[in-house]
Amino acid sequence: MKTFFKSLVGAAALTLGMAASASASAETTLVVGTWQPPGNPMNTIVWPTWAEWVEEATEGRVKVKIEQDLGHPKTYFQLVEDGVINAGWSYHGYVPGRFKLPIAVEQPGLGVSAEAASVALWRVQEKYFADAGEFEGLTLLAMLTHGPGQIHSIDPINSLADLKGKKIRIGGGVQTEIGERIGITPVAAPGSKVYEMMQQGVIDGVFMPVTEQKALRLTEVAPNLTVLPGGMYLGSFSMFIDPYFLEELDPKDAEAIMSVSGEKLSALAGRAWDEADKEGFEAARAAGVTIKNLTADSALVQEFNELIKGMDDAWIESVSDRGVDARAALEELRSIAREYEAQKQE
Repeated sequence: MKTFFKSLVGAAALTLGMAASASASAETTLVVGTWQPPGNPMNTIVWPTWAEWVEEATEGRVKVKIEQDLGHPKTYFQLVEDGVINAGWSYHGYVPGRFKLPIAVEQPGLGVSAEAASVALWRVQEKYFADAGEFEGLTLLAMLTHGPGQIHSIDPINSLADLKGKKIRIGGGVQTEIGERIGITPVAAPGSKVYEMMQQGVIDGVFMPVTEQKALRLTEVAPNLTVLPGGMYLGSFSMFIDPYFLEELDPKDAEAIMSVSGEKLSALAGRAWDEADKEGFEAARAAGVTIKNLTADSALVQEFNELIKGMDDAWIESVSDRGVDARAALEELRSIAREYEAQKQE
């Protein structure tokens, strides 16, 4: 009888041990939705690096699975809010009216790298914009910008008049106002459609960062690249996660995920876009694209500087219903970005 009970206890202990072991080794899969072509820096560097950070920080308890092309990028906010995917990213300009505050960083004249702009936007979002509730239903992982937006076109651009009436793809955000002031014929479309649209003659050009010369293969369809010092604008994006997904995790794992996000992730994302711009220039030169590098005293740049006067005030007025000190936020954003950029150069 004693032998029987010993066997029974031993078996129970073994069963409990196996269950504990299985529980300890259980993994949670965090599904990230992404878009843009595979060569985009978000897909080659930013999300994969963050995935490694998350898996390391959670000691392997959370594994990240990256899913490509789940629909128009404007739907990614809703996909995460609805729990279809656990995390994603998108461009604020794709949802006009909801995300007015991050457009602060898109205003012309900032003159810094995407890394500096991304860090500045994250800090200002946390200090000034968070209470406005624009990201209600989401938990922010990072705020970021791409590099300076430039002019990619079929025909050479010698003055802003050359753009008047031209069919230019517009992604939203501050591009829209710049396009209106120039007098272009705007064509709304996601970035992933630009190559096809230019190839088919649906559009005459596009305002985008230079990275797209390589990532979107614009070298094949946009033989002219006009580069303004500091660019025409910056594009702003956010990376976000479902707060309910975080709540269902062990608190230490949720905390671990957030510890490798925020400013650290924002800086990584901006830096990746900066490096991608360098690769874009290299690809354009190698392909024989005509690159017109303008200087501050170029006639077109002077035209552009006149064109954008009053845009700061227009943005401040546009967010007057958000209950934030928009002017102070814009000034602090520029101060942070330029100080960060100066420190990078030291």
